[in-house]
Amino acid sequence: MPLRLIFMGTPEFAVPTLLELVAHGHEIAAVYTRAAKPAGRGMKLQPTPVEQEARRLGIPVLTPSTLKTPEALAAFRAHQADAAVVVAYGMILPKTILDTPKLGCFNLHASLLPRWRGAAPINRAIMEGDAESGVMVMKMDVGLDTGDVAMAERLPITDTMTAADLHDALAPLGADLMVRAMGGLERGSLQLSRQSEEGVTYAAKIEKPEAKIDWNRPRHAVLRHIHGLSPFPGAWCEAGIDGEQARIKILRCEPAKGSGAPGDVLDELLTIACGDGAIRILELQRAGKAPMKAADFLRGTPLKPPAQLS
Repeated sequence: MPLRLIFMGTPEFAVPTLLELVAHGHEIAAVYTRAAKPAGRGMKLQPTPVEQEARRLGIPVLTPSTLKTPEALAAFRAHQADAAVVVAYGMILPKTILDTPKLGCFNLHASLLPRWRGAAPINRAIMEGDAESGVMVMKMDVGLDTGDVAMAERLPITDTMTAADLHDALAPLGADLMVRAMGGLERGSLQLSRQSEEGVTYAAKIEKPEAKIDWNRPRHAVLRHIHGLSPFPGAWCEAGIDGEQARIKILRCEPAKGSGAPGDVLDELLTIACGDGAIRILELQRAGKAPMKAADFLRGTPLKPPAQLS
């Protein structure tokens, strides 16, 4: 029989998993997500992507500010779920919640655990030059992404991939993986294995100071830094435009030939010298403006030698 599930998730990354669980006949008793926040020019309350999809599907939505109260626990227990599925929910589940579903709580995590436990696994994998990433389904415990692993899928990371690209590749891969895991749980055939104690790394939340580009680094490190932060928060530098220093976010780049002092503009195609080698900017964004191709930017704002990006 299909499982009766509680789904807990917040961003766009979690939506494919919710849709696949519904499509495969599982009963979603309730959706838990973060509360709506003000957004846009009018600062109107904007429901999370998961809430929007759940309401479209007619699934009850709950947005508690905490799960640690007796009232929150009683509400969770009242759903009488077989299991809970958690995908980027953004709130820590206390042990009382984890112990409530009779079959457990299962998390979809966007890394190859135990590498990149924590908040920003997609960004960190790219920024650190990893050759691959993936998704894993684990049975949750009270630790930070320390639970036993049920299933995994791997995906190569190329130097052309931005965080958005990897996010968009992993989301449907993870949805399919979770559906298969819940199928195994339903049949009683899902097997769990302990995470290795070796190779543990933590994907800390991205902090604003990290986004500034250091042109003294080798070109591959610069490229991966740029792509790992694209499109948000966006790796940035400053350039002299119209007589003043203007901030520019670089969203996509590629390796290029050339050398010079780090940050030097080497030609009229936005080739920029790094500590070792060079990169060519392909997409960028000026403050307050929409992202654009480098060619479009150059038509209105020529940057050529001896200009330098700081």
